[in-house]
Amino acid sequence: MPSLPHDLPLPQFTENALTVLRKRYLRKNEEGVPTEEPWEMFWRVARDVASASARYDPAADLEAEARGFYRAMAQLDFLPNSPTLMNAGRELQQLSACFVLPVEDSMESIFETIKDTALIHQSGGGTGFSFSRLRPQGDLVRTTGGIASGPVSFMRVFNAATEAVKQGGTRRGANMAILRVDHPDIVEFITAKRDTSTLTNFNISVGLTEDFMEAVRDDTEYDLVNPRTRKVVERKRAREIFDLIVEGAWATGEPGIVFLDRLNEANPTPALGEIESTNPCGEQPLLPYEACNLGSLNLSHFVRQGERPEIEFERLGTAIEKAVRFLDDVIDVNEYPLDKIGEMARGNRKIGLGVMGFADMLIQLGIPSDSEQGLETAGQVMRFIHERGRAASEEVARERGVFPNFEHSIFAEAGPRLRNATVTTIAPTGTLSIIAGCSSGIEPLFAVVYTRRILDGQEMLEVHPLFEKMAVERGFYSDQLMREIGEHKSLADVDGIPDDVRRLFVTAYDISPEWHIRMQGEFQRHTDNAVSKTVNFRNEATTEDIRRVYMLADELGCKGVTVYRDGSRDAQVLTAGDKAPAKVEEEAPLIADAATIVPRPRPTVTAGSTEKIKTGCGNLYVTVNEDEQGLCEVFTTIGKSGGCTASQSEATARMISLVLRSGVDPKSIVDELKGIRCPMPSWDRGSVTLSCADAVGKAIERYLSSNGHGNGYEGSATAALERATENDIASAGYNPECPDCGNMLELSEGCVVCRACGYSRCT
Repeated sequence: MPSLPHDLPLPQFTENALTVLRKRYLRKNEEGVPTEEPWEMFWRVARDVASASARYDPAADLEAEARGFYRAMAQLDFLPNSPTLMNAGRELQQLSACFVLPVEDSMESIFETIKDTALIHQSGGGTGFSFSRLRPQGDLVRTTGGIASGPVSFMRVFNAATEAVKQGGTRRGANMAILRVDHPDIVEFITAKRDTSTLTNFNISVGLTEDFMEAVRDDTEYDLVNPRTRKVVERKRAREIFDLIVEGAWATGEPGIVFLDRLNEANPTPALGEIESTNPCGEQPLLPYEACNLGSLNLSHFVRQGERPEIEFERLGTAIEKAVRFLDDVIDVNEYPLDKIGEMARGNRKIGLGVMGFADMLIQLGIPSDSEQGLETAGQVMRFIHERGRAASEEVARERGVFPNFEHSIFAEAGPRLRNATVTTIAPTGTLSIIAGCSSGIEPLFAVVYTRRILDGQEMLEVHPLFEKMAVERGFYSDQLMREIGEHKSLADVDGIPDDVRRLFVTAYDISPEWHIRMQGEFQRHTDNAVSKTVNFRNEATTEDIRRVYMLADELGCKGVTVYRDGSRDAQVLTAGDKAPAKVEEEAPLIADAATIVPRPRPTVTAGSTEKIKTGCGNLYVTVNEDEQGLCEVFTTIGKSGGCTASQSEATARMISLVLRSGVDPKSIVDELKGIRCPMPSWDRGSVTLSCADAVGKAIERYLSSNGHGNGYEGSATAALERATENDIASAGYNPECPDCGNMLELSEGCVVCRACGYSRCT
């Protein structure tokens, strides 16, 4: 690796950023040890991407181009999407995050697409599909005389294929499934993820049409159309279907909605096809076989401090120009996983320049997110990025030519002569924002104070730097106050904070859903593609609240909506399926006076077995022993953990042993332990282990069953949880713990992300 020129800066990172880079981005050897420093990663990427210039000008100063790209990244003013950072200048050289593949109505097409999907996931990309062309369930299959199984059944096949493919150990497989609202199987699709143990590798969204939305507004019926015959097969009351979508979103956050006609109104190349789907998080509408290269500007770096803080538009403009050129170069050096994708990507040359750190920018400007001034700032900033981005694309076009499909585009007659068919996208920036040390995308702050787990179960507080600075300057900082803030989702619940500070540092939990969607709409007005954002609802929100936001999103021109009601995933896992959890019968009270109960002595000789169980804290070894009178003791040893975890595990086992020798029915102990949940569940041998206590309860239950003492509790209230999957449990709740490192996960922009280690995936 060449050394860094002496006049280029070394990047400065937070500890969290370094953890993320070392774990997920830097080149590693066969033992998994990083073999490059973060600055080397940026220099590797800069040099590789800059090499594209030689294709257009053999005399181009590639060193100067690389230096400019390096500075933008090393100063954390701009970062490209994760595959570019991971793969540029390396053997894989697959630099795109977003792909859409076609699913045609034939067995050959379906399984060809499954094969292509596996190749894309293996290379680190995510995929979107429209299943709207597949004939409905029960329809005729003429070639065999059989009956079609419908789109949802094939989605399960795609889901299983994704489960089997590992994305090089760096990114998890993710899919988007869209079905048109006028497809005959729409009800099955809407309810497909009510049981959250299914389709765990898919986000699903209903493709709404303008005809459907008009029918919803007028409370009339609309047509369901068989895509094979193009004939109307049924009419449905639009509001009933809309209500079903709303109820699903209220219960689990899915399905989302996508306004299909609106996507196609903004389709820059309608002559090449219709947009039917998006990438997994919904911000990038694409034609079949299209890919898009994304990148984000760190807006927190473009505020000039002074007596009156202001946005540094001139410096921001320079960064935009550099970012557009960088993303355009990525198209040329990219090694696409399929030839067809390469042809489409180079033909339309779509890029998606977006933002992160917007909440931090507003705080520096002294503007609350949920305010008219916040909306005005959003419009002002995104309008500037869009206009300057298009101007930069025109400049590159003057040097290198317009995108090859320009003559088939909406710009051909009177539009700007662009290098790129699209320029702007607001994408999720989960791990990128950790690397950059800023807030995520256009989301408000998730929290002001975090509790981060470090070695041996110790925890440390991480305070938002702007809040910490203000608290110190204003004289209300204290460790005790920071700890109290860390226990709440909102400053509104904490005393001792000045009202103006409380108003400025609003979190996603504070902001009403209407303000969330208004902010999304403001950014969408100045964005070519779409906007990734989560509209947060409090737990007590009603279906009517969600319905109102969906209608407002339609009114404001949004292209899609993702909602999340606080705690809804928790509730859904507990009530998976159509039936409510079975009620666990209460045990009869112990008749004897507690003072008279004396546990029998531990026998000299016992017999039993030891079971190894995978938990979120490591491998737990549970020994269950009995004598001639029955179960008498339990021992536990935690495999890789120590300190508090080991001591609590030992204490639990000692108390169980004491209770067993006091004559308490073991089945009562099982009922008390099973279902106890910690923030770091684990997937083990086909079921979910919710906690160490849950593991002990299940081990005792299995011992009882295998030794003729009973048949367990398969119908108990925890059965639904046991059937849930790792993905369900990891995403359950508002802020579950990371399955990799145990720190808190954030849910925003359609993703969950850990700010401590960079674990991320689509929900």
